[in-house]
Amino acid sequence: MELMTDHRFRKTLKYLRAIIIISSFAVAISFVLVLGILVYAKILGPPPLAVPQSTLYFSEDGKLMGESNNGQKRYWVPLEKISPDLIQATLSIEDKSFYDHHGFDFKRIAGAALADVKAFSKVQGASTISQQYARNLFLEHDKTWERKISEAFYTLRIEMNYSKHDILEGYLNTIYYGNGGYGIQAASQYYFGKDAAKLNLAEASILAGIPKGPGIYSPFVSLEDAKKRQRIILQSMVRDGYINQKTADSTMKKKLHLVGEYPNPKAAVAPYFQDAVRQALKKELHLDERTIELGGLKVYTTLDLDKQREAESTVSKLISDESDIQVGMVAMDPKTGYVRAMIGGRDYEKSPYNRAMQAVRQPGSTIKPILYYAALEHGFTPATLMRSEITTFRFDDERDDYTPHNFNNQYAESDITMAQALALSDNVFAVKTHLFLGEDTLIEAAKKFGIHTPMAKVPSLALGTSGVRVIEMANAYSMLANSGKQVSPIFIKRVVNHKGEVIYENEHETKQVLNPKTAFVMTHMLTGMFDPKLNGYAHVTGYSIIKDMTRHYAGKSGTTESDSWMIGYTPQLVSAVWTGYDKGKPIELTAEKSYAKNIWVHFMEKALEKEPKKNFKAPKETVGVYLDPENGKLATKNCPVKRLTYFVSGTEPTDYCTDHLSENESQKTKNKEKKPEQEKSPWYKKLFKWGA
Repeated sequence: MELMTDHRFRKTLKYLRAIIIISSFAVAISFVLVLGILVYAKILGPPPLAVPQSTLYFSEDGKLMGESNNGQKRYWVPLEKISPDLIQATLSIEDKSFYDHHGFDFKRIAGAALADVKAFSKVQGASTISQQYARNLFLEHDKTWERKISEAFYTLRIEMNYSKHDILEGYLNTIYYGNGGYGIQAASQYYFGKDAAKLNLAEASILAGIPKGPGIYSPFVSLEDAKKRQRIILQSMVRDGYINQKTADSTMKKKLHLVGEYPNPKAAVAPYFQDAVRQALKKELHLDERTIELGGLKVYTTLDLDKQREAESTVSKLISDESDIQVGMVAMDPKTGYVRAMIGGRDYEKSPYNRAMQAVRQPGSTIKPILYYAALEHGFTPATLMRSEITTFRFDDERDDYTPHNFNNQYAESDITMAQALALSDNVFAVKTHLFLGEDTLIEAAKKFGIHTPMAKVPSLALGTSGVRVIEMANAYSMLANSGKQVSPIFIKRVVNHKGEVIYENEHETKQVLNPKTAFVMTHMLTGMFDPKLNGYAHVTGYSIIKDMTRHYAGKSGTTESDSWMIGYTPQLVSAVWTGYDKGKPIELTAEKSYAKNIWVHFMEKALEKEPKKNFKAPKETVGVYLDPENGKLATKNCPVKRLTYFVSGTEPTDYCTDHLSENESQKTKNKEKKPEQEKSPWYKKLFKWGA
């Protein structure tokens, strides 16, 4: 009997010894495994916290005007700018031991595991804030053990490399609150129309309850369920010592002022401009689509909100709702190239096609200032004379004859000056100039003015028959307005990434491209379309809007069968307006033909009403003299009309007008005149051999 007992005892000891060895071995392996995991996690270092965030767009005065359109609202705010009530409510309901554990709450895990075993499935979660943050950043939200293991590893890396402050801040900025809102700032704006820093306890306890089930606990889904969840959270805060019972009870009774929309509806402000900014981010800064949409960029643009509103308001007021005519408009600062306002169409929701940037339309007579600038560079002056009469041009290279026509087939049937030809928009004068200079000259001049849309080498190019873009024309006229300095349209002043680092800043550099003296002479000629002194066989082309003007402008209108333009400027602002039909349908109604001019003048007046009235300053080596506008000669006291006209010094006329003197006075004047250093026969009769 004793022998049997001893045998059993030894056998038991043997099994105990085996169990201890196996257990020790298992513990050792577990220790090595855990140590290995920890070492591996440390070697890998901190996981990148590249959280998707909405890109925000700001106007030139720093006001938020839009954001990336990806169906999600993601804004990052530092923990210090989040309501303490929201922080406490979240900690109380989501992770009471957040500051005590190292990423895992083993007591909660054990309870959840027991519940899972009883139900024979994964039914209860015990994730800490650190675990949820890891899941939000790197993983899907499926309830599988594989995902849990990956989540645990990422949690370990986060806890080993980031502070509790950083983890809590990240969690509150990435958790989903429903209705496309990720993070507490988006949720605060959507549900209560305020920043996260301004949430009170009632609002905070409602929001803290939503992440458990946005489709259940959102107050817009069920206010009753949201209030039940709020009560649970407030009672939890009482137990955790954050508030007392009296505060919890009074908070439950507090009325909620729910909003239910984000403060920046998609593309509500200057949608065509915002599209242009996105294109600039892509093409000029070479950012990819994901970075632009979800990179958390802050894009500071050149848009002037007041001028944009004036542009939109003016178009809305002046174009009839019954008209299908479209509009493209750009306003720029000529000194910097900053685009201050843009309209790409009448209704962005119906047509996002940007007519200010994309449409290629015939500019008509608005191309003439570029032609005449080139002419001034080749020896023409504002007083250069050519005959205005119907003219047929014949060519030696077997091209068809070409006969340009003036508006309403009106002609002076006499010589007119280049200044008057521009003011009246005489087409014959323009074509004669174009062919005299050579058909390549205007094409090269256009390139110098920043116009890169291809142009056809044809006689009618002088009348604007090759298409251009509105943005190109606004840019070209800016170079006249700024004394010949090269500019290009600028949409973005600065870009800041999600870390607060400036990754792009526009550096305004200017390069003198045009002759400043010639540019000023051209600008002064362009004031002529608003000066009745230049009326001749017709009114100056700006005659109909002179009554609406309160300051000096330079500008040029242009019309084709299907396009209507008006481009003009002051030293502070350039604006270009095009109106027409998308499919090139002829503009037939009188009212529609005047839209471009009226939009332009009313916009400019409103946009500049708070700015000083500035005149164009004559540079050195230019001289202003009074001319008789009919003949381009120096005016005398007998001339009924005199107009101040500027020339590059040394090119001004020396002959006095004798058309309004008696025979004796005429002879005396001729005796006083200096002999003009010109050929006796008018130069154009020797150069032009086309038949009238």
